[in-house]
Amino acid sequence: MGRLGLGKHFVGLAAQLDGVFGVDGVFAHDRLRFVDFVDDVEDLLEKVAWQEGRDKKAADGFEEYMLQHYRG
Repeated sequence: MGRLGLGKHFVGLAAQLDGVFGVDGVFAHDRLRFVDFVDDVEDLLEKVAWQEGRDKKAADGFEEYMLQHYRG
């Protein structure tokens, strides 16, 4: 995010995603369903795009892509 000039948003995003991954870096399915996590991340990306004065459609497709490629 820093390389994209969006580093100032990282702290807030990281705080909102805290607890989603275990200490081993594995997604914690017992805490949150993956589909809900992906939806939340897309919402966060839309918010960042809006704050940066960009069209929130820049985040469109994220949820669909993630579910197609990473859903177990």
